[in-house]
Amino acid sequence: MGMSKKVEGNLERQASTGPEAGFAGGIINGNSAEIEKVLKSIRQVIRATDLHSRHITRLVGLTSSQLILLKVVRDQKLATISELASTISLSQATLTSILDRLEAGGYVLRERSIKDKRKIQVGITGHGRELLEMAPEPLQDTFIRQFAALKDWERSMIQSSLQRVAEMMNAANIDASPLLDVGQLDRPN
Repeated sequence: MGMSKKVEGNLERQASTGPEAGFAGGIINGNSAEIEKVLKSIRQVIRATDLHSRHITRLVGLTSSQLILLKVVRDQKLATISELASTISLSQATLTSILDRLEAGGYVLRERSIKDKRKIQVGITGHGRELLEMAPEPLQDTFIRQFAALKDWERSMIQSSLQRVAEMMNAANIDASPLLDVGQLDRPN
């Protein structure tokens, strides 16, 4: 299948044929060692997230997103779907899909609120508590703990740098929840 003219044009603009071309088809401008270090760091973050997510799935049979949501359900006792969605910054549709999988596994239970029959509350089951006891800490929790221990200026610098990297990778406008996981968040385990 052929590429669209727009895609072809973008690829042609990205490729350089001058003396600066070389590093992975991009422009070096004499900073190849620096560029390699940055790209390696980005790749390390992606790989660490992927490997940890796979580790969690192998150990407990849940995705990182499912494990994080299960922890939130435990911590919030009986919360509504909208409260949970707000807490972990997911759409209600995505959260509902993840809850479907957790409920099918017997980790959570959904029931109507006694006070307001229109609301559905989510609670953790004994099986869900047992799983959390044996589950490894999500990479996200490790990151949050270490990030919080940094000085204010370090946190600001990291935030600014990562926002700039996202812009440079044309990812600034991609809708992403603040969950360290790879792929679709509501994927099967």
